[in-house]
Amino acid sequence: MARAVRVAYLVSGTNEYGCANVGRGSATVALRLARKLLREGYMDVRVCTPRGRVLQSDELDELKPPQETDTMAKGQQKGNRETKKPKKDKAKVIAAAPSRKDAAWQPDFGPGKKK
Repeated sequence: MARAVRVAYLVSGTNEYGCANVGRGSATVALRLARKLLREGYMDVRVCTPRGRVLQSDELDELKPPQETDTMAKGQQKGNRETKKPKKDKAKVIAAAPSRKDAAWQPDFGPGKKK
Protein backbone atom coordinates (compact mmCIF):
# COMPACT_ATOMS: atom_id res chain seq x y z
CA MET A 1 0.00 0.00 0.00
CA ALA A 2 1.30 3.45 -0.92
CA ARG A 3 2.34 5.76 1.87
CA ALA A 4 0.73 9.21 2.00
CA VAL A 5 3.18 12.06 1.51
CA ARG A 6 2.37 15.54 2.76
CA VAL A 7 3.27 18.18 0.18
CA ALA A 8 4.28 21.62 1.43
CA TYR A 9 3.37 23.71 -1.63
CA LEU A 10 0.42 23.18 -4.01
CA VAL A 11 0.68 24.75 -7.46
CA SER A 12 -2.50 24.99 -9.54
CA GLY A 13 -3.34 26.46 -12.91
CA THR A 14 -6.09 26.34 -15.53
CA ASN A 15 -5.73 26.07 -19.29
CA GLU A 16 -8.17 25.43 -22.15
CA TYR A 17 -8.21 21.68 -21.47
CA GLY A 18 -8.73 21.72 -17.70
CA CYS A 19 -7.08 22.29 -14.38
CA ALA A 20 -3.66 21.11 -13.13
CA ASN A 21 -2.86 20.68 -9.42
CA VAL A 22 0.72 19.70 -8.60
CA GLY A 23 2.40 19.46 -5.21
CA ARG A 24 6.03 20.39 -4.56
CA GLY A 25 8.20 20.06 -1.47
CA SER A 26 10.07 23.37 -1.49
CA ALA A 27 9.34 26.99 -2.31
CA THR A 28 12.06 27.19 -4.97
CA VAL A 29 10.71 24.23 -6.92
CA ALA A 30 7.10 25.45 -6.58
CA LEU A 31 8.10 28.88 -7.88
CA ARG A 32 9.90 27.32 -10.86
CA LEU A 33 6.83 25.19 -11.70
CA ALA A 34 4.44 28.15 -11.40
CA ARG A 35 6.57 30.20 -13.80
CA LYS A 36 6.70 27.27 -16.22
CA LEU A 37 2.89 27.02 -16.18
CA LEU A 38 2.63 30.75 -16.93
CA ARG A 39 5.02 30.39 -19.89
CA GLU A 40 2.93 27.51 -21.25
CA GLY A 41 -0.19 29.68 -21.29
CA TYR A 42 -1.96 28.57 -18.09
CA MET A 43 -4.34 31.07 -16.57
CA ASP A 44 -5.13 31.64 -12.92
CA VAL A 45 -1.84 30.16 -11.67
CA ARG A 46 -1.76 29.98 -7.87
CA VAL A 47 0.58 28.66 -5.22
CA CYS A 48 -0.72 27.59 -1.81
CA THR A 49 1.91 27.81 0.97
CA PRO A 50 2.16 25.44 3.96
CA ARG A 51 0.47 28.05 6.17
CA GLY A 52 -2.51 28.20 3.82
CA ARG A 53 -1.75 31.48 2.10
CA VAL A 54 -2.72 31.50 -1.59
CA LEU A 55 -0.41 33.52 -3.83
CA GLN A 56 -1.61 34.74 -7.22
CA SER A 57 0.66 34.91 -10.26
CA ASP A 58 1.65 38.53 -9.54
CA GLU A 59 2.65 37.66 -5.94
CA LEU A 60 5.01 34.81 -6.79
CA ASP A 61 8.11 36.90 -6.03
CA GLU A 62 7.29 36.58 -2.33
CA LEU A 63 8.34 32.91 -2.50
CA LYS A 64 11.89 33.80 -3.51
CA PRO A 65 14.39 33.08 -0.75
CA PRO A 66 16.52 36.06 0.30
CA GLN A 67 19.73 36.15 -1.69
CA GLU A 68 23.01 35.87 0.15
CA THR A 69 25.34 38.69 -0.70
CA ASP A 70 28.74 37.22 0.12
CA THR A 71 28.74 33.52 -0.54
CA MET A 72 32.10 31.98 0.21
CA ALA A 73 33.39 28.47 0.32
CA LYS A 74 33.73 27.00 3.77
CA GLY A 75 37.51 27.19 3.64
CA GLN A 76 37.39 30.89 2.79
CA GLN A 77 35.05 31.88 5.61
CA LYS A 78 36.60 33.91 8.37
CA GLY A 79 36.64 32.22 11.71
CA ASN A 80 35.26 33.52 14.95
CA ARG A 81 38.50 33.15 16.88
CA GLU A 82 40.93 35.93 17.61
CA THR A 83 44.16 35.81 15.68
CA LYS A 84 47.33 35.04 17.57
CA LYS A 85 50.21 37.47 17.68
CA PRO A 86 53.18 36.38 15.61
CA LYS A 87 56.02 34.92 17.65
CA LYS A 88 59.24 36.89 18.02
CA ASP A 89 62.01 35.59 15.81
CA LYS A 90 64.84 33.97 17.75
CA ALA A 91 68.39 33.79 16.45
CA LYS A 92 69.46 30.17 16.07
CA VAL A 93 72.50 29.16 18.10
CA ILE A 94 74.78 26.53 16.68
CA ALA A 95 76.73 24.70 19.40
CA ALA A 96 79.80 24.03 17.23
CA ALA A 97 80.21 27.65 16.20
CA PRO A 98 82.35 29.99 18.31
CA SER A 99 80.66 32.58 20.45
CA ARG A 100 79.95 35.86 18.75
CA LYS A 101 79.82 37.86 21.96
CA ASP A 102 82.20 40.82 22.20
CA ALA A 103 85.14 40.43 24.55
CA ALA A 104 84.18 42.28 27.69
CA TRP A 105 86.27 43.57 30.54
CA GLN A 106 87.38 40.80 32.90
CA PRO A 107 88.57 41.44 36.46
CA ASP A 108 92.25 41.27 37.27
CA PHE A 109 93.06 39.29 40.40
CA GLY A 110 96.52 40.67 40.96
CA PRO A 111 99.99 39.73 39.87
CA GLY A 112 101.21 36.14 39.91
CA LYS A 113 100.27 33.10 41.95
CA LYS A 114 99.52 32.99 45.58
CA LYS A 115 101.62 30.66 47.67
